[in-house]
Amino acid sequence: MGQIRVKICGLRTAEDVAAVAASGAAYAGFNFFPKSPRYVTPGQARELALLSPPGLVKVALVVDADESTLDALVEAVPLDMLQLHGHETPERVDEVRVRYGLPVMKVLGVADEGDLAALLEYSLVSDQLLIDAKPPAGAVLPGGNGLTFDWRLLVGRKWLKPWMLAGGLKAPNVAEAVRLTGALQVDVASGVESAPGVKDHRMIAEFVAAAG
Repeated sequence: MGQIRVKICGLRTAEDVAAVAASGAAYAGFNFFPKSPRYVTPGQARELALLSPPGLVKVALVVDADESTLDALVEAVPLDMLQLHGHETPERVDEVRVRYGLPVMKVLGVADEGDLAALLEYSLVSDQLLIDAKPPAGAVLPGGNGLTFDWRLLVGRKWLKPWMLAGGLKAPNVAEAVRLTGALQVDVASGVESAPGVKDHRMIAEFVAAAG
């Protein structure tokens, strides 16, 4: 594993966790958005999290989750980070950080230069940013749609917090994405799947190796 930290999101089985651990990825993501093909219950995620080796950062992906949902999730699952993938305001991000005492990663969709201003605003209240392709109008899923955006928008830009690149990344294009954007962290879900929600363990290993 090189300097690029990789997050594999949407793990659903013990074999997925083992493959991610073996690959050298830094983060394991569990998806708690019920409409996603990668959805797991808090009970399922607890079992998977307990199988994760020390050092693998366990991340919960949630979408506009309320207090009762987050309370139950944090109580059930030994998590290291919360990933907010909905329409959470900067104020809401700050509330979640304070309430749960966990690092918070805010996901922001980018389609054009006009979307970049929000990254600075959210970097004031989050611990990390995840820069994803903005979902198309009417999309059911806020991410994991396998879409890329114009990576040149990020060239030479800096934010106050660490950030992660997502959106349509796969083994064949991740090295180019890293080269263009200067990303030190990358996130993948659909790009290492043989079908929606079904991780391909060979593709996980190839992706991490290609990221560098």
